[in-house]
Amino acid sequence: MPGDASGGDTRRRALHAPSLLWPPAFDAAIFDFDGTISFTNDVWNKVDRAFLGARGIEVTAEYQRVLSMLGFEAGARYTIETYHLDESVEDICNEWNRMGRALYELQVTLRPGVRDYLEALRSRGIPCALATINDPDVLKACQHIDVDALFDACVYGCEVARPKDSPDIYLEAAWRLGARPARCIVFEDLAVGLRSAKRAGMLACGVASDDPDQDEVELRSTSDVLLRAWTDILLPTSAASAS
Repeated sequence: MPGDASGGDTRRRALHAPSLLWPPAFDAAIFDFDGTISFTNDVWNKVDRAFLGARGIEVTAEYQRVLSMLGFEAGARYTIETYHLDESVEDICNEWNRMGRALYELQVTLRPGVRDYLEALRSRGIPCALATINDPDVLKACQHIDVDALFDACVYGCEVARPKDSPDIYLEAAWRLGARPARCIVFEDLAVGLRSAKRAGMLACGVASDDPDQDEVELRSTSDVLLRAWTDILLPTSAASAS
């Protein structure tokens, strides 16, 4: 049953459409933040353009792709090495934090349907965790979204050893929820994160974002479920109205 190889295969065959994300066929749910449950792609594009532009460097899609899976400190080290900057990791992180906080405070919103789904899951006794490489200080600046109230646990990139090309952050989230990895689902807009979740034995739900650089073919190929919009999940009227 749950957790063995045949059970996992059965669940993967069953979860072939967003409507089958309800009722939940898992015991715990883990969510990425940027792009997955929130509109933030343009925010980080602005940060990247402002940061590199001030140094006379043009932003590339490859640079943004790599940064999307790294935490702040690893991203700062990558930036220093890539562009041979004579700056410290701490100074770069502080600059990104300052710019990110200013933009998150005013511009970041949740995607339609996200809050309804989170509250419906938790009302059914399904614990939910946030697993993000974002910095906690940046998310706390977004005062109109109380992530601590939305989730039973929050795991940030600075709290684990490796970025999302490793399953560390998802395994930590599962541990904090008291759930076995084989009974968890991960919601991600990054194929690299979905691959890591699957290596940990978790179900992987790819979420289409507003990022024009997102490769939907790759997203589909790495997902057990592909979700185009959170409002596509067919919640009971009572669950949706409860929020």
